[in-house]
Amino acid sequence: MHIRSKDTVVVITGKDKGKEGKVLTAFPKTGKVVVEGVAIATKHQKPRQQGVPGGIIKQEAAIDASNVMLVCPKCKKGVRVGYSVLENGTKVRVCKKCGASLED
Repeated sequence: MHIRSKDTVVVITGKDKGKEGKVLTAFPKTGKVVVEGVAIATKHQKPRQQGVPGGIIKQEAAIDASNVMLVCPKCKKGVRVGYSVLENGTKVRVCKKCGASLED
């Protein structure tokens, strides 16, 4: 999967198209990601312990990883991801527009 946790992404399709956010969690097996401030779902929570209030809670839901693009720190745009192997044998993600490394 081309997206990892703590990446900055932009949503390219759906009701939140155009929003940017940081990936909170990535689920490679299912191909889904949870992005901060995107796909807000309403959850009705019952109080479980004494002192813990119940109520309606808004939280981020998982969206498909194909609906987001990685934001290049150099281009400041959503870009497609390429892969390159360095001299020491490590595989890194690179921007297909400018060639900059996308690793932190």
